[in-house]
This record gives sequence, structure tokens and C-alpha cells, in this order.
Amino acid sequence: MRKRDLIKRLVLGSGLALGLSAVLSAAAADDTIKVGVLHSLSGTMAISETTLKDTVLMLVEEQNKKGGLLGKKLEAVVVDPASNWPLFAEKARELIAKDKVAAVFGCWTSVSRKSVLPVFEELNGLLFYPVQYEGEESSKNVFYTGAAPNQQAIPAVDYLMNDLGVKRWVLAGTDYVYPRTTNKILEAYLKQKGVAAEDIMINYTPFGHSDWQSIVADIKKFGGAGKKTAVVSTINGDANVPFYKELGNQGVSAEDIPVVAFSVGEEELSGIDTKPLVGHLAAWNYFMSVDTPENAAFIKQWHAFIKDPKRVTNDPMEAHKIGFDLWVKAVEKAGSTATDKVVKAIVGLETPNLTGGIAKMLPNHHITKPVLIGEIQDDGQFAVVWQTEGTVPGDAWSDFLPGSKDLEGDWTAPINCGNYNIKTKTCLGSAAK
Repeated sequence: MRKRDLIKRLVLGSGLALGLSAVLSAAAADDTIKVGVLHSLSGTMAISETTLKDTVLMLVEEQNKKGGLLGKKLEAVVVDPASNWPLFAEKARELIAKDKVAAVFGCWTSVSRKSVLPVFEELNGLLFYPVQYEGEESSKNVFYTGAAPNQQAIPAVDYLMNDLGVKRWVLAGTDYVYPRTTNKILEAYLKQKGVAAEDIMINYTPFGHSDWQSIVADIKKFGGAGKKTAVVSTINGDANVPFYKELGNQGVSAEDIPVVAFSVGEEELSGIDTKPLVGHLAAWNYFMSVDTPENAAFIKQWHAFIKDPKRVTNDPMEAHKIGFDLWVKAVEKAGSTATDKVVKAIVGLETPNLTGGIAKMLPNHHITKPVLIGEIQDDGQFAVVWQTEGTVPGDAWSDFLPGSKDLEGDWTAPINCGNYNIKTKTCLGSAAK
């Protein structure tokens, strides 16, 4: 009997212990606010996205040093969608439904963002998207902290046309939604500016494309027609490395045929010999070389966190910082991490950018940004050769596409619509086209 009583007590005791452990575990979970990190750490996009994962971890750590948020510590939940677009949606669902994250910072390519968009709208999650994109979208559940076309592509073409006298255009991109839609906008814009169809060459290649010999030869031939020619590049990921190497191999200099890139920044250049690329261009809203106190502090913070003084910063990193800062301010203003409360609180909030200006969240969930054109230097940095006088408000819908020019996004009352037709005064019913 004594033996049976002892066993009974042990069983009861272990049950109480397990129950207490579950309570303590739940209490610990309630003491943290989870932040999702949805960036490719493997595959063709890892060259660009791994740094963004580290950026979010740095921002979380810094916020926790300040005391966290709403009296709780932030906890980063990192997943690897592995440059696999359907896997992005699966991982997004896992972060929102299983991990119960308050917000997600992630995606690079538009195809990954398009993949996760229905998940965020279905589960009413929040995505902060930090990379330039093609526009033609405004979702209640997404905050677009990278550039819209009017904050990068259009100003870059204006610079090439007005300052460099470009008459012929090569629109070269990776074969997915961002380059195709951006080039559709640029083609319409160029034709409105009087550029003939025969002076526009459009080319697409798959992700990870490596054999650029014939394509670069075609670009050289197209540029040999006696008119100043430029390449507008929407090539993404690690395909940029062999593309730029082949330009150097075939002697395509910036003086002959300048390339302006929308997806090549300091991180991508850090892995290649940049000497043959000196003089080629990139259009962004931030460069590491910008000399401001805010940027100097950010670079110092990054080097301390990553423990490598040679690591560079880039535009999407700044976009994540802006998005993170605005999310923190919105949560503090709302007194809650609840999606609907944050969405209502965030519009109109402002935070300093790293170039000396102010980023403001607009009703269409885009932000105000400066536009900078940088010239590649032999050290892998960019010298700013042109920039806007102030910031440019992000436009969700292009003014140059017939189906878009009458649309606007406005997630404030009474409109509360991502694609509101200003002529018919109707909402078209879907956040994204």
C-alpha cells in the first residue's frame, strides 16, 4: 500500500509540475511580442535577403535595449522560404497562425510578395515589404517601404534622357512580375516621351541566369546604331554577378552604354570585381556613401551588431529600418499590436530616413522617399550624381497605364480601399490587381 501511495503521489506531483510548466510557458509567451522574419537564407535570392534577416534581428535587439515595446520584449521568429515562391506563402501562414507574430518583415521579389499577399489578407496579418517594386497594388495588410516606380524607375529614365541624352533603351530584366510590370510602365512612358518602338529593346532571363555572352553581344549591337543607348536593368539576385562580368569581358563601358540598375546595391557589388563597372549607375533611395549623422550612426550600429567592419549597408536595409520604426510608433500610439488598430494608427506617422529627410506613411501604405542616382566606384560604393530636392510620395498606381491612372489607394475612412476609382467614385473590390 505504501508503495502504491508513493507512486500515486509521484504521478500527481508530476502532473502538477507539468501543469505549472505549461502555465509558466504561456506566461513567458505573453511577456514577448513576436516579430516574423520572412527572408530567403538559401537559394538564388539569399545573396540579397540574408542581410535583411540580420537587419531585422539588429532592430529587434536595439528595441529590446530600449525596454522593448508596450512593456514586453520583442522576439524574432526567423524562417527560410529558400527562394521558393509557394514556400513563402506556407511560411507566412505558419508565422501568423502558428507563431502568432504581431508583424512580419520580409520578401524581396514581387513574386514572393504576390505569393504571400492572400495569406496576410485572409489571416489579417501585417507585412512590411522593404524592396522597390512595380506598383499596381495597395493592400490594407501590406506597408510598402521600398520604392514605387515613380520613386525609382521613372526618375532614373528622366535622368538618362535629360542628363545623358539617351535615345535608345534596353529594358533587361529577370522573368517575373516586377520587371515585366515595371518595363510595361517604362515602355508606355518612353513612348509618351516620343521614343519610337524600334528604339526600345526588351529582354527577360530566368532567375539565376548565367550565360550572358549572346545577350550582351545583342546589347552591343543594338547600341551601335549611332544613338546614345542605355540599359535599364531589373535583373534580380545572383544573376547580376555573371551579367556584370560579361559586360566587362565584352568591353561595355559606362561611357558607351551605361547601365542603370534597380536591384543592384552595395551588397551585390561586394562579391564581385567592380573595376570594369566603374561609371555604371544604380537608382535607389539610399546609398551607404550618403554623409549624414543618421547614416553614420546606422552604419556604426550595423558594424557593431554584425561584428564585421567591412560589411556594407544598402537601400532595403534602410527601408526595413523605416518600416520597423513606423511599426513601433504605431503600436505605441495604438497601445496594441492588433492589426486593425496598427493600420489605423500608422497612417500619417513620420520617422527620419538615413539621408537627412523624413519618411511619412501615406494613406496608400507607401511612404515618402528621396530618389538618388549613384555611380559605381572601384571600391564597390556609389557616388551620388543626382538626387531629388526633397522626398517623393509613393504612388501605388501608375499614371502611365490606362487601367491604373484613375486609381488610388486610401486606407483611411471613408474610402478604405486599395484601388479606388476617382472618376466613378467606386472601390474595385480587391486590394491588388
